[in-house]
Amino acid sequence: MLVKLSTDKTVTEAAAALQAAVQANHFGVMQVHNLKETMNKKGVEFNRECLIFEVCQPQQAKKVLEQDMSVSTALPCRISIYEEEGKTVLATLNPTTLLAMFNVPQLEVVARDVENTIVKIMKEAASD
Repeated sequence: MLVKLSTDKTVTEAAAALQAAVQANHFGVMQVHNLKETMNKKGVEFNRECLIFEVCQPQQAKKVLEQDMSVSTALPCRISIYEEEGKTVLATLNPTTLLAMFNVPQLEVVARDVENTIVKIMKEAASD
């Protein structure tokens, strides 16, 4: 259900590599949430680095949404980059697992394609 990859890169380096890999694989970054910054602005002390990238491939999203608009609750795909035990981790929930919750079997091929690309993007971003 969860894909996690670790890298020796810093969170900042991994974020830059992820941006490039997303674009190289014909996805787009819709938003980046900086959890540490957001929580600190809200008066909550949180010292760990965590960036959450919302990524999307519009043609694939359209295929899914044309079948079942309720799947919009699971979109866009997210890739988190955070520090854990001295390493930088890239993590995402498997689109195939998420989509299975909606019981729309005809979307399995789309979910698998998206999942394969997301994992490829993460591997590219994590590699040295």
